[in-house]
Amino acid sequence: MSHLPDISELLVNQKLTLKEALIVINENTQGVCFVVDDDGKLAGVLTDGDIRNLMIKGATLDSLIAKVMNTAFVFLNINTPQNIIQESLTNVIRHIPLVDDNNIPVDYACFSRLHRTPIMQPLLNGNELAYLSDCIKTGWISSQGAYVKRFEKEFADYCGAKYAVAVSNGTVALHLALAALDIGPGDEVIVPDLTFAASINAIIYTGATPVVVDVDRVTWTISVDDIIKNITPRTKAIMPVHLYGHPCHMDEIMQIAEQHNLLVVEDCAEAIGSHYKGKHVGYHGDSSTYSFFGNKTITTGEGGMVFFKTQEAYEKAVVLRDHGMSKQKKYWHEYVGFNYRMTNLQGALGCAQLERINEFVESKQKLAKAYNAILSDLKCFELPPEEAWAKSGYWLYTAILNKNEDMSRDSLIEKMLKNGVETRPVFYPLHEMPPYKQYPTKSTFENSKFISKQGISFPSSVNITDDEIQNIKQALQTIVRSKELKTN
Repeated sequence: MSHLPDISELLVNQKLTLKEALIVINENTQGVCFVVDDDGKLAGVLTDGDIRNLMIKGATLDSLIAKVMNTAFVFLNINTPQNIIQESLTNVIRHIPLVDDNNIPVDYACFSRLHRTPIMQPLLNGNELAYLSDCIKTGWISSQGAYVKRFEKEFADYCGAKYAVAVSNGTVALHLALAALDIGPGDEVIVPDLTFAASINAIIYTGATPVVVDVDRVTWTISVDDIIKNITPRTKAIMPVHLYGHPCHMDEIMQIAEQHNLLVVEDCAEAIGSHYKGKHVGYHGDSSTYSFFGNKTITTGEGGMVFFKTQEAYEKAVVLRDHGMSKQKKYWHEYVGFNYRMTNLQGALGCAQLERINEFVESKQKLAKAYNAILSDLKCFELPPEEAWAKSGYWLYTAILNKNEDMSRDSLIEKMLKNGVETRPVFYPLHEMPPYKQYPTKSTFENSKFISKQGISFPSSVNITDDEIQNIKQALQTIVRSKELKTN
């Protein structure tokens, strides 16, 4: 597993050359090395920026470190109190060598060693604790209780939906939607190749056959052209997935569905707060589903929601969710049902989170603007899509690293982790994974394969700090510039 470099990975002897210093800097990904003499004592500091400036002034990669290193630098004793070390770190002084009483470097301080930025974490400092305490005090902790109904109504009102069914997680939301719409053995459901496996798994749970199709190169969502190519007499439904928060081409999809008498089940798990032509995603489909997993824009820990267009499908879903048990006759089962109920504890969390949904979505969009500015300056990324007709909720800020012989997506992920920043690859294409290779398709998957191989997701918590964003920016700049220096 990747880790933050230890002090030995930042040390270089003063008798070596700038080229050798650059190799050390490139390997440790910190943009700096600490120069020591033959006795191992700290003698200077050298950054990638120093090397860049020295070469502009006429130095070469063969120049000796001792003649050009920075000898006016900040260092501290290893026993210095932690608060003083933290106060000494600034946007300019990003790394401070820590020495023993003999002036030998034994450790170093930097923002990423004091703090790791996760890919996502929830913000739970509203009414969450108060509402959970209310559940515990009143004893309503299972699926019975006022918060589940309240959450269903309030989330439906937020999204502009009528019939809402709260469930235990986002995956069962998809399964329940398909089951309530009578999709099952003998049916085919068209699903995009680039999505989390829950989308296709839910189809398989019903006994229907998933038909995997490519995604659109611009929006990264299900390809309208590939939907048309893969429709057969057995096709029963289309499952558009609003990937990473960007809406699908819903007008075109609904037109195809109408022409071929197909159902549409929108997977909105990653798109809370996203809009298509002014309306919340999920508005168009016969059913739409949402996830409230811990990494989603609002969370109930686990949890999900299903919306339906018709009362008939809604009423069947409510029965299926509760073991298939009749609402009129206790312990009389009308269907082979499921235990997909949301607990009152989850509902309480959802109500508290929903009170701040607009704040959370605005934070996501503000963060996206900051990332767009950072990545645009680096000129080696393709920014995430946001079409004129779309408003992305930017669940997980994801960009594409341009193909570059000197830096792969996976090496960038590893180097960012060494700077205390967790990033993630994009989902693997479904058609490449063992459980799904058997299913029929007429697609070639050129777009999904490219986006999957080159895509990278950055930390996207709603409570990410300015210091964290600055550290991410500086880490990216250091990694990209060290590659440029190495190439030159």
